[in-house]
Amino acid sequence: MVKNHIFKQETPFQLESGEWLPELELAYTTYGDLNEDKSNVVWVCHAFTGNANPSDWWSGLIGEKRRFNPSKYFVICVNVLGSHYGSTNALSINPLTGDPYFHDFPFITIRDVVNSFVVLRKNLEINKIAYLLGGSLGGQQALEWSLIEPDIIEKQILFSTNAVHSPWGVAFNESQRMAIQNDPTWEKSTPDAGMEGMKVARAIALLSYRNYETYNRTQSRDAGQIDFFRANTYQNYQGEKLLRRFNAYSYWTLSKMFDSHDVGRNRGGLQKALENVKAKTLVIGITSDILFPPIEQERIAQYTPEAKYVEIDSTYGHDGFLIEFEAMTNAIADWEKAN
Repeated sequence: MVKNHIFKQETPFQLESGEWLPELELAYTTYGDLNEDKSNVVWVCHAFTGNANPSDWWSGLIGEKRRFNPSKYFVICVNVLGSHYGSTNALSINPLTGDPYFHDFPFITIRDVVNSFVVLRKNLEINKIAYLLGGSLGGQQALEWSLIEPDIIEKQILFSTNAVHSPWGVAFNESQRMAIQNDPTWEKSTPDAGMEGMKVARAIALLSYRNYETYNRTQSRDAGQIDFFRANTYQNYQGEKLLRRFNAYSYWTLSKMFDSHDVGRNRGGLQKALENVKAKTLVIGITSDILFPPIEQERIAQYTPEAKYVEIDSTYGHDGFLIEFEAMTNAIADWEKAN
């Protein structure tokens, strides 16, 4: 059974920017039990608008009769700082003012997120992580962690991610933030500020998560049709769906977090940084991913010592890492046999 937890540190938490959070709160889930020597930890890092329960969104990899079975492993996943699902974010109360942070919430980097994980790891007295898993934004966290604590991570599996966020990715994120900024309510310090703008932002994002072939297959138009297309309905539906479960402040914070990612920052550049990874590493790419194209995963594997790169042929684009469970499971099994 999945268990929900809250970790709270009432002392200040310093951020990479030099700013401080007056206190730190992390929502996280666990699935399964720690064995006696705490050697069975599988730490999962979630993607952009994901939550801390990977059995919800990675049910093909994590769960009973899956590759990472909680009867064997202790699976843990933490909601990232700035996110909507329980960790310290812009709607949290700032203890220094007694009001929500709203637009005053500080800039959070991938490195800040990982440093918060380190705080929790030490609190739980976990000294080894058998497997560190992450896709997209989660893969960025995992790769960063393997450099911050190289002796803690034994194996890492990175899905559809990169070592530095590309100008292409930054441009997609900026376009989404422009949509939020152009919502007149974004100027207000209220919990629902910018929500209609976020709806448009989500529609923009979907174009990068899927691709031309995906839309042709799933949102095809009828012969002779001139209006009210499936693609129209789909874009609106996905925007509305996010409105029901997220907030624009978190969307803004996490999109900026995406952009901050660069493992080479203050480490002598990307190649030199990756050469210091000690974890056994499997990198998985999706052929049709236009947001994190396979060349980015190939680059990680090229410079990471003894890393293996596997490419999965899929038409699902970036979202393939949330769909192609059988292919990913087989890739992991083959990698394990070789190691």
